[in-house]
Formats: sequence, C-alpha cells, structure tokens
Amino acid sequence: MTPQVRVLLAYWRGNASAVHRQLVARAKAAAGEPAAAVPAGAPMEAVPVLDPVPSLSTFLRAVRRDLTAGERAGLARGPEAARAHDVFGRRPMQWRNHTWEADHVQAPLVVDADGELVRPWVTWFIDVATKTITGTAVTPGHPSRASILAALRAAVLRTGPYGPAGGIPEHVRVDRGRDFLSKTVLGAFTDLDTEFEDLPAYSPHLKGTVENLNRCADRMLFAVLPGYTLTPRTRPGKKKPEPDEPVPLTFAAFTGEVLDWARWWNTEHRPTGLNGRTPVEAWQADPTPLSDLPEPALWGLMLEDDGRVRKLSSHGVRWRGRDYVGAWMAGQAGRSVRIRHMPHHDHEIEVCDPGGRHLGTAHLADAATPEQLDELRRTRTVRARRLREETKKAEALRRQRYAPSTTATPAQRLGAVTAAEADQELAVSAHSDLAALALPDLIPPAPAPDDWNTPASLRPAIGEEKR
Repeated sequence: MTPQVRVLLAYWRGNASAVHRQLVARAKAAAGEPAAAVPAGAPMEAVPVLDPVPSLSTFLRAVRRDLTAGERAGLARGPEAARAHDVFGRRPMQWRNHTWEADHVQAPLVVDADGELVRPWVTWFIDVATKTITGTAVTPGHPSRASILAALRAAVLRTGPYGPAGGIPEHVRVDRGRDFLSKTVLGAFTDLDTEFEDLPAYSPHLKGTVENLNRCADRMLFAVLPGYTLTPRTRPGKKKPEPDEPVPLTFAAFTGEVLDWARWWNTEHRPTGLNGRTPVEAWQADPTPLSDLPEPALWGLMLEDDGRVRKLSSHGVRWRGRDYVGAWMAGQAGRSVRIRHMPHHDHEIEVCDPGGRHLGTAHLADAATPEQLDELRRTRTVRARRLREETKKAEALRRQRYAPSTTATPAQRLGAVTAAEADQELAVSAHSDLAALALPDLIPPAPAPDDWNTPASLRPAIGEEKR
C-alpha cells in the first residue's frame, strides 16, 4: 500500500474495489485505450501506474494486510468508527469526590407537561471513583444553567432526601456546552473551590463514566416507559395511536421514575469494577474525609446576583420593569436591598440586604391568572402555526421542479405559465413593492440654510439655485 494508493482509498472512502477499478482504468489509459473506457473518479494524473496491475483478490489481501481494522473503519465511516477499534488505558483508581462528571441527556420519549407533549432532559452528576449518582435534575424542555445549578445543589447537599453521597468535589469534568460554561455556573464552581475542566468538543470518551450512565439509563429506564419514541412501529406512518397504546406519563410521574431509578442505581445496582458492591457501599467504605457546605451558604451560590442595590418602595421592589412583593416587606419601605434569582425563574426572586443576608422571598405582583396564561398560550400557538403555513407556502413557490432525464440533456424546468398569468403576477408584485413605488425625485430637496457650513464644492450650485 503506497501513499498514493492510500490517498485513493481515502478518496473512495475505503472502497477497495473502486480503487482497483481505477487502477485498471489508469493502466488501460497508459496503454492507449480509448478515454471513454476510463470510469469517472479521481483525476487520472493522481492515480499511480502499476505494471502489472494485481488481481482484485491480491489487492484486497494487501489492503487487509497493511491497513488496520481501525484505519479501514475510519476511511469508510469516519473518525468515530475508527475510535471503536482503539485501545484506551484505564485511569488510576481515585477516591470519592476526587472527580465528578456531569452531562445532559435527552430521554427518547414524550411526557405530558401541562397538556403539551415534550421530550424531557435529565441533568446529573456522578462520582467517577464509586459510580454514585450524586445529583439529578429533570427539565421538561431544553435544559439551561438553572438545571445545572439545581443538580449541583442536590449533589453537594447530604441532608434530607439528597444523602448520603455528596459534598464538595475537587474536580469536575464537563463537555463544552454553553450552559456549563456560563458565568453563573463557572462562578458557582469557583466559589466551591472546585477545579473545572471543559473537555474538547466531540470527545465523549474523555468522560466515559457519565456517558456510560446515559447509555444505561436509555436501556434500563427509558426503553420500558410509556411514550418511548425509538420503538419500531408495526404500521409505518400511522397517524392515530393504537387503542391499547399506553398513555405517556405526566412530567411528575416521569421525574419520580428517574429519581427512583437513580436510587436503585446507587443502592441495588452493582456495576463492574466495584468488586460486587453497590455505589453507596463503595462510597461509605471509602475513608476519604468530606467537605460539606451548610445549606444557607449553598443557597446563595446557586442564585444569580444582578449586582445592583435597589430601594424598597410602597409597591415592593422593582426588577426588570416589574414589581415584586412579599409579606415580610411591611414597614420596610426605603430600605436598600439586593436581588438574587434562579435563572429563568421570573415568578419569584430572593431579596437580601447589601451585605448578603437573606431577607425573604418576593413574588411577582399582578401575575397573570392561569386562564389568562392558557389563552395567551393558545394565541401564540395559533400565530406560530399561521407563520409556519405562510412560510411553507412561500417555500413551495420558491421550489423549482425539473424534468427527469434519461439522456445527457440540459436541465428542463417544469411549471408552465401563460404570458397573461406572468404579467398579472408581475403587476401585483410591482404594486406591492414599496421600493419600486418610491419617487425620490418627486419633491426636490430644499436649499441649505445660509448659516450652514456648506462644502466648497456645493457652494456654486447653491448660488445658482438662489439665482
């Protein structure tokens, strides 16, 4: 396999038979064969001349001998296929809370979220040493930095429903998601004194623990729940569900299933590499000291601060053009406060004094009623549907069809239009085009006032207009 032949294999995406056909065609062309006998492919000047050209079976044996299975898979299907044949070393054994990995995974199923079918996302942190899921958050729609902060808070706390695993990690590995690299999330890890590592893009093998967790959740949990979208259908393209088809879960029920599965993973599942122990047993057997953070202190790290000092008025506190009120504000008008809030949670905010001490929660004043929100949601849906239909009609008008051809002839456009139809459509377009209807010279510009500092090149023209 010479370098020139390897280039041809890359050109033909690993198709050794196609490379052999082109080598044969190149040999015939060098021998004076007609040019029509040369098949289309790589430029002939880039094809080496082999004398004699080996047989196809000999050429295939040479390809299998000189190219590894990973190289052949990479040529055919890309670097991801080649990586499946690579050998990776194991990371050295670590201790609990030394390294966490975090990721989002979209469940391949639909759930009922307030009357709308959506595909939920799960955000979780997992300890690499003990395979323990430390924190989980479920979001009905696309996740955001709020999902990461909620999962991080559940991962760090070890009290109430969150323990026993948790604490402050020394190191966290994530991919290059924009929400993971947001200023709020990076600030939370900085305040926790946790080393943050953003891995290169398209490198899931560098955080294999959480990627394996995603695959296990897909096969062990999502695949057995109602509404799973990857199940083959008996009737392709059917519009209506079967009478015995299970109804999708509500979002609350799906969240309960995810949390129950995470609890089963931690307390009953025995992953390979833990010597027959469950993740929680491996966690509790590790004598490494833990670093905990009190819940009041952690509360402040999980919220954003707008950085401004405001005044309480008789209408509450003003934020983003809206008023927020709380019962605890009685008798405190005129007090200086600062606002902290969870990202995208506009219905309520947390109010602190300038020193950071929590004063209380404030809720949006004059919030819309559920009936108003439903009507607004329906109106927005109708408007979005109308815009999609208009866009689809515009695309249909722009789409051009061509006649199929069985011979080497120029492309022929389809869609016959009479001359009268073309003139009528052009006339309608001309009457609706504001740029074409504009008459910039209808009203000539007035001369410049005398007190203006007019350029010298325009002064004679102005003088002539005055005359």
